[in-house]
Amino acid sequence: MDMRVNIAGVEWKNPVTVASGTFGSGAEFAEFVDLNRLGAVTTKGVANVPWAGNPTPRVAETYGGMMNAVGLQNPGIDVFRERDIPFLRQYDTKIIVNVCGRSVEDYCEVVERLADEDVDMLEINISCPNVKEGGIAFGQDPRAAEEITKAVKKYAAQPVIMKLSPNVTSISEMAKAVEAGGADAVSLINTITGMKIDIRRKTFLLANRTGGVSGPAIHPIAVRMVYEAANAVKVPVIGMGGIVSAEDAIEMILAGASAVSVGTANFYDPAVTVGIVNGIEDYMKEQGFETVADMTGIVK
Repeated sequence: MDMRVNIAGVEWKNPVTVASGTFGSGAEFAEFVDLNRLGAVTTKGVANVPWAGNPTPRVAETYGGMMNAVGLQNPGIDVFRERDIPFLRQYDTKIIVNVCGRSVEDYCEVVERLADEDVDMLEINISCPNVKEGGIAFGQDPRAAEEITKAVKKYAAQPVIMKLSPNVTSISEMAKAVEAGGADAVSLINTITGMKIDIRRKTFLLANRTGGVSGPAIHPIAVRMVYEAANAVKVPVIGMGGIVSAEDAIEMILAGASAVSVGTANFYDPAVTVGIVNGIEDYMKEQGFETVADMTGIVK
């Protein structure tokens, strides 16, 4: 039995990574979980300059999950290159750098500066607001999504994963758009936009008013979108959204995901990913699957 998966020419030892923004860049979790056990570590979003993020309060608990409006706070590409890449390189795991920006030029600058770094893949977060288009996310307009994919591909030395927003009418259309732009893989779903009101204070719970909802409550929506995307494109799909157990991860794989990403669960169980790796392995033995690819997308 073989746990290895091939994502756009990059071989992971198993199909499990972590969702950007839920694991820092690895150092915060290294004392709780053996990073060598993960197929890949996906970093927090990295921008061309440091971002302060949104004002507080910016995290709230919701039924079956949480809501955040952290706003992609990060120290910028300079600190990331000097501090985070050398730290992660100590471990036997693939490094996926999540890239964010406010304009096409921002994204391309980061991608270009990562071209000669020892990282394995790039994940482009197109849920960022496009400042030049009045704030609509790059990932909400198929034309914009295709164009930004084409732009970053010109500068990328590593395979490019486009991370899709679920806040769209048709996830299939968005997946096809980034595939047309040259994406090597897609990952989905990012958080779903939500709102929570404090009825005692009669005000919004988050300073930003809205935030991204994640956790078990969104899992069935994520499975449906992964299924739709996987059946619309030929590139590999990395599935995420409310995965808290091996069963959740296996569901994503059966729906068409070649790999999975664990997010919110890391906050309350830092070792959850290793349990999921073990659980997938047990399932494969029990069901007689020789490889992860043998079970990918078999539910039609």
